Amino acid sequence: MALKRSELREKCMVILYQYDLLKKTNPNIEEIIKDNLEIENEFVKDIVYGVVTHENELNDLANKYLKDWTIDRLDKTGAAILKMALFELKYTDTPEIVVINEAIELSKKYSDESISKIINAVLDKIIRE
Repeated sequence: MALKRSELREKCMVILYQYDLLKKTNPNIEEIIKDNLEIENEFVKDIVYGVVTHENELNDLANKYLKDWTIDRLDKTGAAILKMALFELKYTDTPEIVVINEAIELSKKYSDESISKIINAVLDKIIRE
């Protein structure tokens, strides 16, 4: 059964979270993806590889808009969600409103309210510029 984009973004978040936890051990991102997906999915690969490839740039972008915070102070789940959203805004043609709504829904489900507000504020500032 094919997963909806919302469900695929959730898979991406889990993969990026696991990757971040294992980063110091030089994890194999392909193995993490395979462990989390029953079938290959190009959307998931595009998001995950995109975030991993552009991670420093995405971190810098997030830090530019985080008021009195840095992305490494966010919980790993919140950071993964924010980086995914920033990647989608910058490198895909997904409508901005979809990216923001999906990021907020994921953050409400997996992070606390303060993280959801931070993610919303950062994404709002970015699309306003």
